[in-house]
Amino acid sequence: MSENLSIAERIKAGIPICNNNTPPDFNVAYYEVNSVPLSLPYHRRDYFKIWIIIGESKLYFADKTVHIGKDRPAIIFSNPLVPYSFETIDEDRCGYYAVFTEAFFKVTERNESLQESPLFRIGGDNVFFPDAAQLATFSLLFDKMIAEMNADYVHKYDMIRSYLNLIIHEAIKMQPALNSSRYKNANERIAALFIELLERQFPIESLNRALMLRRAGDYATALSVHVNHLNFAVKEITGKSTSTHITDRLLKEAKALLRHTDWSIADIAYGLGFEYPNHFNNFFKKNTAVTPLAFRK
Repeated sequence: MSENLSIAERIKAGIPICNNNTPPDFNVAYYEVNSVPLSLPYHRRDYFKIWIIIGESKLYFADKTVHIGKDRPAIIFSNPLVPYSFETIDEDRCGYYAVFTEAFFKVTERNESLQESPLFRIGGDNVFFPDAAQLATFSLLFDKMIAEMNADYVHKYDMIRSYLNLIIHEAIKMQPALNSSRYKNANERIAALFIELLERQFPIESLNRALMLRRAGDYATALSVHVNHLNFAVKEITGKSTSTHITDRLLKEAKALLRHTDWSIADIAYGLGFEYPNHFNNFFKKNTAVTPLAFRK
């Protein structure tokens, strides 16, 4: 009998909508929440996320704030490098989410990287307000993904990737809710996004998650601009070079880890993205005139 119920009806009846064979690099679900409002800060993850929010809330997405009205649902595309925080206002809320890694989505080298997609790239169009017909289309595609997760079809993940692609293409056709009006020019926008992205790499909280972006070229790639353009914009707006910003932030984090953790010097080096501990020693001594061990003592 339960297989004849809709996704929402199954949730209300307490019937699981996904089996226990969900792979670690993908998950999809429908949710309903009836509780006090909550606030969700941004945390670094390796997962991209597509989520539908129905219920009044605020999304602090990168450098912008988006208000989601009670009768104005939103669909959001989150990049693991793009910072956001989420604050609910309405106690009754529901929606869908799908989380997945680049490896799950991009099964061949011929596929476009998600980092290059206009929906997921930093500074791209990430938030949309679908009308009733568009929301119905997105909801149907999420329902189909959930149904595939419970199916025994051997190629079901290929089907799920197809549904994800359909969601992405449906969203690309829409008008985004975010815009860049707060910036005077492109260089100011690029510099602000660089500073925001740099800050969101920290703090380093686990040895299992090393620093991902360490060089100006890494940030240029993440921001989808040429490294020379990034360097020019950051220097023009802040008066400091891109490399200086990165060095200063690395030193600040290194000092904090040396003071407040019992991690070994080698662990700190790896956590900060240095390939070898001696490279970290040289970097630290060059910029502070003391070794990491001497600073810790």
